[in-house]
Amino acid sequence: MTAPWLRDDNHLPEALRGLRLPLVGSPLFIISGPELVIAQCKAGIVGSFPALNAREAEGEPPLLEAWLTQITEALDRHNQANPDRPAAPFAVNQIVHRSNARLDRDLEICARHKVPIWITSLGARVEVNEAAHSCGGIVLHDIINNTFARKAIDKGADGLIAVAAGAGGHAGQQSPFALIREIRDWFDGPLLLSGAIATGQALLAARALGADFGYMGSPFIACAEANAQPGYKDMIVSSGAEDIVTSSLFTGVSGNYLKPSIAAAGLDADNLPSADASTMNFSSGSSKPKAWKEIWGAGQGIGAVRDLTDVPTLVARIEREYLTAGRGLSGEFAG
Repeated sequence: MTAPWLRDDNHLPEALRGLRLPLVGSPLFIISGPELVIAQCKAGIVGSFPALNAREAEGEPPLLEAWLTQITEALDRHNQANPDRPAAPFAVNQIVHRSNARLDRDLEICARHKVPIWITSLGARVEVNEAAHSCGGIVLHDIINNTFARKAIDKGADGLIAVAAGAGGHAGQQSPFALIREIRDWFDGPLLLSGAIATGQALLAARALGADFGYMGSPFIACAEANAQPGYKDMIVSSGAEDIVTSSLFTGVSGNYLKPSIAAAGLDADNLPSADASTMNFSSGSSKPKAWKEIWGAGQGIGAVRDLTDVPTLVARIEREYLTAGRGLSGEFAG
């Protein structure tokens, strides 16, 4: 296991220090649940899930409460049994879009459970950041350009997730080389990079660019702990970057999707119409209409995913690649 003290992370908030790898598992719609998050945290990286994934039937108590209790108790048991190898903290993703009718309720639940890391998306709002800070949490806000980055920090976010070209889901369009550099010109706080981070080499490159962490999603879809349909997992394994299509049709915001899943839905992936952001609506938990529930998102890094696996095996692979790549370059800068 990597010795975390060899990596200088003293400038980071306490919740982000001492991780096995500088890596955060991104929140995946439907796919990220307690099993995946617990496995990621036990493996030494930050695990996360969207609050909207925890959906209870009408009249039932909030499932988010049960999930947070399950995750917290499982990680506490792990830490008691492994004091020399504690679990990483977890994060909850809040969709801040005005159509999310659950937001206020979910903020209250997360504050009461003292969630350590809050990931916010689709809108920067002061009151959301204040809710996180009220319980000692930190806020990482995802952005696709420098303008949104400045707005997020001005409204009280503690850190940024730079979503660059090649990321899965609602992806940005800028090169990571440009996006990270522009942000680092004025911001020295926690900075994560999202966009085709699927190998240890890519993680090392993110660090070399100036990011503190990589933000990895798509490779976890093919893990046993992920709540993804078998066909989705198989498609991740069998596809590569050329199988990713960028379209705004499905949610109103530009996103990256698996071309074979679009074809399976009877659509021409090479001639998709566009849609605008006014069509986005999270009132039912997802911005994607049910008719397109099997249009599957993924990032351009999936060519590195060659097998169905589990979280410990995947994280171990990333660690080996990261260390090997770093050692391979170290001699070039010795002396």
